[in-house]
Amino acid sequence: MAMSNASVNLPIVENAIGIGLRSPHHHRVLDEQPKVGWLEVHSENFFNANSTQRHILDQLADIYPLSFHGVGLSLGSVDPVNLKHLAKMKALIDTYKPALISEHLSWSSFGDRYFNDLLPMPLTLESLDVFCDKVNLVQDHLGRALAIENPTVYLAFKHSTINEWDFLNEITRRCQSTLLLDLNNIYVNSVNLGLDAKCYLDNINIDAITEIHLAGFTRKQLENGEILIDTHGSEVSEPVWELFRYLREQCDAPALIEWDTDIPALEVLLAQAHRAEREQQHVERQQRVNA
Repeated sequence: MAMSNASVNLPIVENAIGIGLRSPHHHRVLDEQPKVGWLEVHSENFFNANSTQRHILDQLADIYPLSFHGVGLSLGSVDPVNLKHLAKMKALIDTYKPALISEHLSWSSFGDRYFNDLLPMPLTLESLDVFCDKVNLVQDHLGRALAIENPTVYLAFKHSTINEWDFLNEITRRCQSTLLLDLNNIYVNSVNLGLDAKCYLDNINIDAITEIHLAGFTRKQLENGEILIDTHGSEVSEPVWELFRYLREQCDAPALIEWDTDIPALEVLLAQAHRAEREQQHVERQQRVNA
């Protein structure tokens, strides 16, 4: 298989709006080359250098800036980092040199067992030490800074002692990493746990944000009330658009439409990306009026 010319991937410009590239859209995106600012892929889906997915990625990497979003390093686990997994990630990153790489503030393994979920961590000094040690090891191995994504949580740990934004800010300080800020996660947590989403944005380190995610959720009715589930399976909600406008007043990081379940036609995904462009243009117009 011929290697891509993407050994130096294209940069992602400020305010660029991208889409998450999922398998149902691979061929159409390659054939039609829609006008989006960048593409994000789940790193683990492209580890096999001889796969059809890699052949497609070879070609797309010459057209679009790329972001690699990892889901399998389990950085919040007390287990050692899986060095075989890390080696595959490094090989992928060294081949394509994507503009951004990211992982999650979560854990998904214990011993030899892996769980098909991104599980929340207690926000304590002890877990902060564990997480930062893992991030530093991974960054040293990759020779790149990671963007760490804020999690979705459905229950709060009683023994957590640190606000989530302070926890993330301390990670960026200790590790010289950056932030992937998922606004849907912030909104879902604010509803489920009774938190203030705008207070979160007022306290997070804006300068550390290198990527923004916009996604949808699902409402689930329980016996004692309603809960929001972070399914990434619907259009971006109006409250999340409101948070995006609020954040855009002070942050130019590239933003992404993320849609992982009940994946719609490509036109629906692109329409969401176009709305994101309109929303940030509205913010820019308001700022000029108020200047």
